[in-house]
Amino acid sequence: MATPLSADRLLKALRDEGVRVVEYRDWRTNNRNEVGAWGPVHGVMIHHTVTSGTDSSVELCYEGRSDLPGPLCHGVIAKDGTCYLVGNGRANHAGSGDGDVLAAVIEERSLPPDNETDTDGNVHFYGLECVNLGDNEDPWPPEQVEAIVRASAAICRAHGWGKEGTTSVIGHLEWQPGKVDPRGPGISMGDIRERVAERLEHPAGWSPTPEEDDMPKRALYGTTDDYRRTIQPNKWTTLTFNRRYTDGEWQNLEKATSSILYGACHYTASVGVRVGGLTKGQEFQLRLANYRTQGDGFERTGTMPIHSPVHVGGDLHFVYTWTGFISATDKGRVRPEVFHYGDEPLVVEWARAESLYWPG
Repeated sequence: MATPLSADRLLKALRDEGVRVVEYRDWRTNNRNEVGAWGPVHGVMIHHTVTSGTDSSVELCYEGRSDLPGPLCHGVIAKDGTCYLVGNGRANHAGSGDGDVLAAVIEERSLPPDNETDTDGNVHFYGLECVNLGDNEDPWPPEQVEAIVRASAAICRAHGWGKEGTTSVIGHLEWQPGKVDPRGPGISMGDIRERVAERLEHPAGWSPTPEEDDMPKRALYGTTDDYRRTIQPNKWTTLTFNRRYTDGEWQNLEKATSSILYGACHYTASVGVRVGGLTKGQEFQLRLANYRTQGDGFERTGTMPIHSPVHVGGDLHFVYTWTGFISATDKGRVRPEVFHYGDEPLVVEWARAESLYWPG
């Protein structure tokens, strides 16, 4: 059972994590404790204010509205990354949500769909309201998102959360059916949780050194000798890979994958294939396609430029390279796709994808 942090402990945790904090008015005694319990606490919930302007947004979250008394959260995070503390105790921010989601947060496991409103979230969650219109057009500056990550990590660190995962940090949209916050260009809860998890692997206040920030990571996928992929004519086909290079050696995958890059990053990726069945003068095409999470599956959001070698005799074996990025808002991934013009199927006899990528 997690006892809520005192005002002093919350303030220290945020500042130790490198959050720029402003103590707003009488935030230490501003709460709704007289109408219900505050605690045990189990997580942090992220919201957007549906407002613009720092001063008016902070005042609103401190005072509340005629139909919803304040405080409406514990901290308001402005566009410039400043966190204004407006409440200490029970706050009107989470409302009723799904008890199954709360159970997953407590156990730090994957979140189930939020399809019920059977549990009072104001008891159990710290609330961070972030200044944004929430219209899916108002952008989230990097400074603001970094402050969200640091503030969330500070609370998780103070409570010892995050040892098994980072589902201690959720969005309002993951708690209460019908909610959409936080949303807009530059933010996703998947990205927030990944970055919180990374921070918790380091001491409070950690920032990557320039050398760490500039050092790319490597992803390498390939196929075994018995790999064959039949490519029907006049149809884009996604390549798959059944082994990955990890910890200094090739390892066979239990399930073949088509995605060679995941999550927000900039990358340089090379894909090589050997194709059998081409006739002289026949064209073969290769591209990278961007996908994003859509419901229970994925939808293609765009493609990189197509490379189109023409068979000039003998075996066709070629490698091409692209440079691009995956948006943080898309929860995206990159997959190689091939295409050919002809009357008969072709066979990709071998494939390999190698990427250098910079997360974020």
